[in-house]
Formats: sequence, structure tokens, C-alpha cells
Amino acid sequence: MHERSEKWIRDQLDQYKVKGFSLHAQPIVGIADVTFWSRTYGVLVIRSADLKQNLCWLETKAETAAIYREGKEALEYLGFTFDAVVLDGRRGIREVFDGIPVQYCQFHQVKTINTYLTRRPKLQAAKELRAIALYLTEATEERFTALLNEWFEKWKDFLKERTDDLNTGRWFYTHKRIRSAYRSLRINLPYLFTYQKYPHLKIPNTTNSLDGSFGQLKRLLNVHSGLKQERRWKLIQEILRK
Repeated sequence: MHERSEKWIRDQLDQYKVKGFSLHAQPIVGIADVTFWSRTYGVLVIRSADLKQNLCWLETKAETAAIYREGKEALEYLGFTFDAVVLDGRRGIREVFDGIPVQYCQFHQVKTINTYLTRRPKLQAAKELRAIALYLTEATEERFTALLNEWFEKWKDFLKERTDDLNTGRWFYTHKRIRSAYRSLRINLPYLFTYQKYPHLKIPNTTNSLDGSFGQLKRLLNVHSGLKQERRWKLIQEILRK
């Protein structure tokens, strides 16, 4: 009964004008991230954790500080202010929200550790570091910091081990991926427990609610694959608006 031709769907999208939302400007706890369909096409979405609604969406070719700044300023122009923001931790983006409490998504942090160490590391140092990372969502900042410091004291000489490259005559660190995993945790540590420092703001410790919105968006778009970019953008906006 609801079957329509592709031409009918295209005509409806061409005629449709995307509606805005009717929310009063207010302070929000923002969740911001970019999802991609290809290497050069993505959408930044800023969602209100408290209102449980997407407030801003912008097309982008890359995940840059500039596109986050544009989204932030667009909401501020409408009168919204940020009490805090949850991000995936990409370099340079935190500075866009300077002066605002920033929570780095703990899910993305664990994902980064798995990328460096794999889910089944063979070396004991890597196994212990991954176990600490997996404890992240249950730990307090004090306990997590103590565990990370203990791990480093135990393995600091191991991390300094070098391997000579006989072809170039140069050396490199033998355990580069473990060093990178540790450095990621150490650099992001000041932002991993922001949600515990401001309990009254009820800051989420992950971007999962936004990731769920992305999942629904892509499932619905897959039904209408092959749309031209302008029509697809209209459909994306309508889905994100609800």
C-alpha cells in the first residue's frame, strides 16, 4: 500500500523544505562527533545530552577543528550555551571548547587502546596496560591514575628498549605500539573523568547516544542508496531533526 516509485520519492525530496526545531535557547551539555559515508563526505552533529535531541548538523569533508567551531558558533548564535561537551578526542578539537569542561569519550579511548594493542596482545606489558584501559569505565580518576603510574614504573625500562636498523644505521623504539597506547592514556587522562568532577551536570562519559543516532541514520539511508547529494542531505537533515 505504501510502495512508491523512485521518481515519486525524488520529486518529494526536491519539493521538500527542511524544517527547523522549536526549542528555547538554553544551557546544554553537548555531545559532538562526525560520521562519514566516504573519505570526503561526513556530517558533524552536536546533540544535547539533557534534551536528548540533535541541535546542529553540518556537512564536512574532514573532521577538523574548523567544522566543530562552526557548529559551536551556530548554536551560540541561536542563544545556546555549553555547560560541558563530550568529544571523541581528536587532536585540536578540544581547543575549540576552551574554558568549557570537556569529557573525552571513554569508549573511544578503549577503542584506541585496542587499535594499538589488539584485543589479544601477546606481551605481558601490553596485556596489563589493556586490562587497565578496560577498567576505565568503573574506576575513579584517582584509582585509574594510580594504576597507570604503577604500570609505568614497572615497565619504564622495557619501554626504553631500542632496536637498531642495520640498513639505515638508525634506531627505533622496540615497543612503539605499547608506547603509543600508554601515551594516549596519559595525554587524555585530564579529560577522561570530567563527568565525575561535575556530577550536577550529569555529563555522559561516552558519545554513545550520538553513535546510536548515527547508526539509525545510516540504516535509514541505506534504504535510499543512490540519491544525489542534495537529496541525500535533505533526508539526513530530516532524520536528524526528529
